[in-house]
Amino acid sequence: MTDIQDDQADRERVAELIKGARIALLTTVNAHGQLVSRPLASQERDFDGDLWFFTKDPSDKTTEIRANDQVNVSLQTGDGFLSIAGTAEVTRDRGRIDELWSAGAEAWFEGGKEDPSVALVRVHADAAEYWYQDTPKPVALIKYAKAVVTGERPKDVGEHGTVEL
Repeated sequence: MTDIQDDQADRERVAELIKGARIALLTTVNAHGQLVSRPLASQERDFDGDLWFFTKDPSDKTTEIRANDQVNVSLQTGDGFLSIAGTAEVTRDRGRIDELWSAGAEAWFEGGKEDPSVALVRVHADAAEYWYQDTPKPVALIKYAKAVVTGERPKDVGEHGTVEL
């Protein structure tokens, strides 16, 4: 397999993991240089390089994003984990808000879609790293147990990859 094919397979794995995730942890950097993570619901599951999240603006996270747009998004789904490094922006794009609006978003904004605090965080993904267990759980557990007994690392229990997006 060539590097281009490997990259395509990695991108497909990233898209698959995003599609299965409902909640993500968005990590920003606060004014003291500390990393701060908070859960947000993923709004669009067809990954095109951007992730979207509803948020209130102003808020701590929107202030942090405006001061430092470098963020991380972590997701977990089924047997997979994903860490995405990217840049974020806060937007009030009415067309995008209308497109992504749902009953779930409605629950967070008293004034509905027209609430003046409604905004979106758009994360443009630069790179991703994933871990995915593609071995059936009973088989993986046996491999883990064997590793404990032998003192070796478990072998062939899953995939790990990194990809520039």
